[in-house]
Amino acid sequence: MEKITIALAGQPNVGKSSLINAISNATLKVGNFSGVTVDKTEVEFTFCDEVSCKDYEIHIIDLPGAYSLTEYTIEEKVTKSFLQSDEYDIIVNVVDSTNLQRNLLFTTQLLETGKKVIVALNMDDEARKEGIRIDEKQLSAILGVPCIKTSASQKVGIDALKAAIIEVYEREETGSKVVYSDPIEEEIESIVTFLKEKNYKSTLPYRHLAVRLLQEDADVYKKMHDEPIWIEMLPIVREALNHLYLHNNTKDLDEIFADEHFAFAKGAKMEVMSVEGMKAKNLTQKIDNLLINKILGIPLFLFFMWGLFQLTFELGSVPMDYIDAAFGWLGDQAKSVLGEGELSSLIADGMIAGVGAVIMFLPNILILFVGIALLETTGYMSRVAFLLDGFFHKFGLHGKSFIPLVTGFGCSVPAYMAARTLKNEKDRLITLFIIGFMSCGARLPIYVLFAGAFFAQEQAGNILFVIYISGAILGLVAAKVLKVFVFKGEDEPFVMEMPKYRMPSFKLIWHTVYGQAKSYLKKAGTFILAASVLIWFASNYPKNEMLETEYQTKIAQAAHEDTRNQLSNELSMLHLEQSYLGKIGHASEPFFAPLGFDWRMAVALETGLAAKEVVVSTLGVLYALGDEVDEGNEGLIEQIKANIPFAAAIAFIVFVMLYLPCLAASMVFAKEAGGWKYLVYLFFMTTATAWILSFIAYRVTLMITGV
Repeated sequence: MEKITIALAGQPNVGKSSLINAISNATLKVGNFSGVTVDKTEVEFTFCDEVSCKDYEIHIIDLPGAYSLTEYTIEEKVTKSFLQSDEYDIIVNVVDSTNLQRNLLFTTQLLETGKKVIVALNMDDEARKEGIRIDEKQLSAILGVPCIKTSASQKVGIDALKAAIIEVYEREETGSKVVYSDPIEEEIESIVTFLKEKNYKSTLPYRHLAVRLLQEDADVYKKMHDEPIWIEMLPIVREALNHLYLHNNTKDLDEIFADEHFAFAKGAKMEVMSVEGMKAKNLTQKIDNLLINKILGIPLFLFFMWGLFQLTFELGSVPMDYIDAAFGWLGDQAKSVLGEGELSSLIADGMIAGVGAVIMFLPNILILFVGIALLETTGYMSRVAFLLDGFFHKFGLHGKSFIPLVTGFGCSVPAYMAARTLKNEKDRLITLFIIGFMSCGARLPIYVLFAGAFFAQEQAGNILFVIYISGAILGLVAAKVLKVFVFKGEDEPFVMEMPKYRMPSFKLIWHTVYGQAKSYLKKAGTFILAASVLIWFASNYPKNEMLETEYQTKIAQAAHEDTRNQLSNELSMLHLEQSYLGKIGHASEPFFAPLGFDWRMAVALETGLAAKEVVVSTLGVLYALGDEVDEGNEGLIEQIKANIPFAAAIAFIVFVMLYLPCLAASMVFAKEAGGWKYLVYLFFMTTATAWILSFIAYRVTLMITGV
């Protein structure tokens, strides 16, 4: 006969002793008299499992009631000491169903032990009387452990609890899980990856070991300190802790993880529990009732996002002219120092103009990053994720996909990395595939350029809002298609941690925005600089000396200045058409012709595969019909107005909105998705979607406007 030892754990007054009575038919003294629960109360009984036809001797140890695994009281010391030992097989966590969130705080700590856990949702009869309804199956899926509704007083759910004990005992390992905030999940992933690479031998699952390291668990530190791996592990743990300190604005790990447990417990409660006639008890609940309101919640979120895009355009446009003028002056200085020639053209028209066209939009990008960082650090983003969970489920996603998707509005690179927090592979892949539909900050310069060319200044913010929301909606539709036809399977249960509302931390916002801006500028100095030089070369070579001589003669013989300018413009145009860039554009023109694009627009899109920011500087080069060229301002806007019909401009915006992300983001996508084959799939999916929808947009706009 096998013996199963059970540690019965829970907060005070949850009915543990009554539950032992109900399970074992033993007679125990029930109550909270002085000293009773501090003693080690035990009971043994025999249970015959009808499924396996085996007899088990079950030994239950009723641990003292504890609010947490700390050592503030004698009871908590006894409970913590026993749970950290190997004297038992299973923890049965007794929870008061009438106080679910408070009890789940202790549950999260028990799950972190890495032991096998069963949750007994006790006092279910009292909860029902109070109008409380708990979805125990959803809670079980969220926690990764069996959750059984019980009533010790009425002996309800006792048989189910006994069956769960045998089932969990026979399992090889626990499936328990606690979901943390993104910064902690990132560091857990980093530590787990290192442990896997080192093939470290551990009695605890790697994830639980990583959590213990981040919590500075004394026993784990003592054990690992004497092992060779510690030399390499220490810098990783130190860097991880510094990251957590920054995000939480404190170095008190007890406080950090207490907040994490609170956020997880509240998120789980909100996902699985409903209360008839529930009223807000404090300010946080009153704010939540407004922001997570089923009717007002989504309109409020859309209003906040609309306001953010208005600020992005209105405030960001102020320094743009100054930055543009500064790079124009820098280019002129380069030409004056180097003289007229290939080298000066390369530096001024290729490098400086290309990078300048990108940096000119840095203020817009910074405002967007600051806005998103503010929404995240205050705790609002988590509420929106919870609010949108039901809506996202209709499209094959769940609320936790929201964070990487919103991050995608800033930059696709960190957005792809943020998808790591989705533990289900299919959910993660669907999210990765549609992040590109969220218009990243690099696309913003293109939208601003075309909005300025075809719409009034006061409408530009609204146009940007429509573009961004349209891309997001199309992404959700694409997610539904992928879920139905490609990544089939059941949804993973969702729980989004609900952190406490916090005042924005300047230090954390600076850390977030600085990192994003640095990444943006790094692209300007690497991918975009290289792409700008490549575009300059492709647009200037091969040289046609005969054409140059012919037109120079005509220009010299021309009597009027206007005639000379016209001839010079014609020469520039012919040079471009006969260049490598022009040949590429002409070769691909038939593919883009049904969308109303000419060869210049085709070339701009193709160079955008390297970096979306280059599209603007490419158009600047391609429409440089005179010596006085302003790649990002009035000169380029006038050329676009003159050369691109309105319907083709709308189709161009749609294509930019949907096609493959930049080279840097594509590399990260391939790594996060798990292979280059997924990048090939992404290329064909986004190209086909962009072409079809651009064609529809072009035809519909032609029908409506005729231009």
